[in-house]
Amino acid sequence: MVRPNILLLHCHDLGRFLGCYGHRTVHTPHLDALAADGVLFEQAFCTAPQCSPARASLFTGRYPHSAGVMGLTHRNFAWDLFPDERHLAQQLHENGYTTSLLGVQHESLASRTPEQMAARLGFDRAVPVVEGTGAPDRAEAVAAAACAELDRLVEVNQPFYLQVGFVEPHRLPVNHRDEPGYTGFIGDHIDPDDSLGVDVPAYIADEGESTRTELAELQGAVRYLDEAVGQVLAGLAQRNLTENTLVIFTTDHGLALPRAKCTVYDPGLEVAWIMRGPTLGWTGGARRTELVSHIDLLPTLLEVVGAEPSARVHGQSLRPLLDEADSRTPDRDAVYGEMTYHDYYDPRRCVRTRTHKLIVNFTAAPGFMDSSQSWRPRTTPRAPVRSFHPPVELYDLRVDPQEEQNLADDPEHAPVRDVLLEELHQWMRETADPLLDGAVTSPLHRMAVGALMSAGT
Repeated sequence: MVRPNILLLHCHDLGRFLGCYGHRTVHTPHLDALAADGVLFEQAFCTAPQCSPARASLFTGRYPHSAGVMGLTHRNFAWDLFPDERHLAQQLHENGYTTSLLGVQHESLASRTPEQMAARLGFDRAVPVVEGTGAPDRAEAVAAAACAELDRLVEVNQPFYLQVGFVEPHRLPVNHRDEPGYTGFIGDHIDPDDSLGVDVPAYIADEGESTRTELAELQGAVRYLDEAVGQVLAGLAQRNLTENTLVIFTTDHGLALPRAKCTVYDPGLEVAWIMRGPTLGWTGGARRTELVSHIDLLPTLLEVVGAEPSARVHGQSLRPLLDEADSRTPDRDAVYGEMTYHDYYDPRRCVRTRTHKLIVNFTAAPGFMDSSQSWRPRTTPRAPVRSFHPPVELYDLRVDPQEEQNLADDPEHAPVRDVLLEELHQWMRETADPLLDGAVTSPLHRMAVGALMSAGT
């Protein structure tokens, strides 16, 4: 069989906020159509509720603390993949694929030049978003550049891997329509969208106009993203590439709303994940309910191209599940999530089964990190805000899907708590989690110590 081309589309901060995931006021016809023509994972989770660690897992098949990215890769956060970590692009390149990087890249040190970044991650080139297509970080410009790159790739006598990253629906700091102290979703180029109403997520308190104004902005940003995705998918069709291209769409983590992004509650870890591969038989609008993790993407794609993942990879191939008839169908009992650094040090680890979530907190930080990037947030969570983390949290997701009632100290739930504590501890040991040896310091800490040591020398 001819190996398929691979087009991986990913975005910021989306969670599962799409029409095909049941959010009926979110206008996403192109992604809904992709799901209707492909395979949708209903219970897909990332490994971390922030962009760089989540993407490190997505593109290496390994947990963030194992891959070296326990915080953000840009500015003075400066986290980076360990030198021996191998990106998906590198492994596909070694297996005969021509590889192109376009748009957002957050899995490796951002201070590198585009050429250095491409070389480090295994891309043949980092594609510039050229002038004339709009501001280079906007989805419409990224989509136009992706279509232009498809023109180049069809002339190459190799299967291709094209990785396209969109900023939206991340909150956008440059927006002259925002009031002082608020960072919204629409920038200066996106309109709010309440044409189908406004869907208030179950974990957010509906406090009237303020809440609905912000969520209309979010829906507008998601609609804008969907239009750009539709532009790229149309570009595939126009070049007769649809049939032999495996399309993957996903996001890094949950929505940038309170108690979602930057938390290990489900709204922070849940992700949209859609795949369509006509030549592989991955079509027809199938919906899979098994627990899957982003670490499973790399081994899945390597199996598709006939390669064997390293024993260091933590994920498992989903091809048996996608093929359905394969007797090797994987069946995950649990997924694991983590957070170490984002705006500040807030180390947490969790294990989630189909019925329960257990979280261990390693500092007495506030109940959740505010992901609104605003001094004056417009939305607030429905759950009571605890002043500080308890050491352990346990939730019965069957009766408490919003994770509001902590059962960790309830004697009746002690047996399940103890089992999950042991499972989490075992996972941390097996993956060499540095938290077991004490506090983790950041690259900025090392820079600060270096500045002190160099003074007067």
